[in-house]
Amino acid sequence: MAEMKIFKTIGVVGSGQMGSGIAQLAATHGFDVWVLDTDQDALSRATKSISSSIQRLVSKGQLSQAVGKDALERLWFTSNLEKLSSADIIIEAIVESEDVKKKLFLELDKITKSSAILASNTSSISITRLASATSRPHQVIGMHFMNPPPIMKLVEIVRGADTSDETFDATKALAERFGKTVICSRDYAGFVVNRILMPMINEAFFALYTGVATKEDIDAGMRLGTNHPMGPLELADFIGLDVCVSILKVLHAGLGDNKYAPCPILVQYVDAGRLGRKRGIGVYDYRQMLGSVKPSSKL
Repeated sequence: MAEMKIFKTIGVVGSGQMGSGIAQLAATHGFDVWVLDTDQDALSRATKSISSSIQRLVSKGQLSQAVGKDALERLWFTSNLEKLSSADIIIEAIVESEDVKKKLFLELDKITKSSAILASNTSSISITRLASATSRPHQVIGMHFMNPPPIMKLVEIVRGADTSDETFDATKALAERFGKTVICSRDYAGFVVNRILMPMINEAFFALYTGVATKEDIDAGMRLGTNHPMGPLELADFIGLDVCVSILKVLHAGLGDNKYAPCPILVQYVDAGRLGRKRGIGVYDYRQMLGSVKPSSKL
C-alpha cells in the first residue's frame, strides 16, 4: 500500500483530547509516534490518558494485549520540536487559531524533511492559508478527525489550492488504514461537518437565549425527536464552547452571513470561563460528576 512506503513515523502536535486520540490511533495501527506539546503537565496527562484508554480497550476485548503493549512502546512524548524532524507526516491538533497554526507550520517547514506532509486537524480554517506559511504548499492538507478519534469513524480530508494528488492519495490511504471512512471537502470555511453542525448548535443556543425552552428540553427534543445521540447543547459542552465560538467566527468571517454570528449567551459563557466538560462547567455543571477538574491544555 502507498502509505506503507511513505509513513513510518507520525508526529502529532498538541496533546489535548484530539492530539492524544490521534496519537493513540496511530500507535495502535503500528506507527511510531512522537507527541509534542510545550506544556509538560499536558504531556503527563496525555501519557496517562492514552495508557488508560488502551488498557480499557484491552480489558473490553476490543484490542489484543499484544497490540496494546506494542502501541505503548511506539509512543514518545516531547517538548522539543526538533524531535519531529524524522516524521513522515505531522498532524497538528492545537488551538483553533489561524495565526497560531501558521506560526507552527512555518516552524515545522524549517525542521522537517522535505518529503514530509504537514496535515492540520483544523475543523474550519483555510488549508490554503495555512499552506501559504510554508515552502511546500503541495504537501499541506487538512485531516480533520472527529472527537474522540479512536472511536469516531469519519475523517474529513480537505485539499488546499495547491495540495498535490500524491499528498491527497497518501493521506486518504493513511486514514483508511486507521479504519476510517473518508469524506472530501473543498477548502471553504467550516468544510462539510462544521458548516452544517455549528449553525445547529448556535441555533440551540438562540433557543435557550430567547427562552423557547429549557436546556434539558432543547437537548431532549433533538435526542428523542431526531435520534441524535447527544443534544446540541450537550454536544457543545463536549466539543468545548470556546471551540464552537472560534469555528462560528471563522464561518462568519469566511462566508459573510450573520446567521453564523455566535449567539450572545454562548459568547458570555466563554467569557465567564464556562467552556464545557473540560472545565467542569458549561451549559451544564459537571463538577460533581467529574470531581476536581483541571483545564485541558490544547484542543
